[in-house]
Amino acid sequence: MTQFIIERNIPGASTLSPEELRDISTKSCDVVANLGEPYTWITSYVAGDKIYCVHEAQSADAIRKHAREGGFPADMVTEIAAVIGPSTAARS
Repeated sequence: MTQFIIERNIPGASTLSPEELRDISTKSCDVVANLGEPYTWITSYVAGDKIYCVHEAQSADAIRKHAREGGFPADMVTEIAAVIGPSTAARS
């Protein structure tokens, strides 16, 4: 499956309470369980007025379907081309 970054504009996202974040997580998991197609939520990052999510799906359309059914914004859906980090750095 392909991994995607989803940018969700949610004013005040970084001030959401732990309970509100739990409720969002629960709703997302419920939608994933009922999509009827392969789909995996990898992780999400809450920063400022945005939530950035990494999901695996067969298409960007599946990502948008998840957002629609969950009532979440999906302002930008971008396929991940590569993952880099310290482990991919050249070592001398």
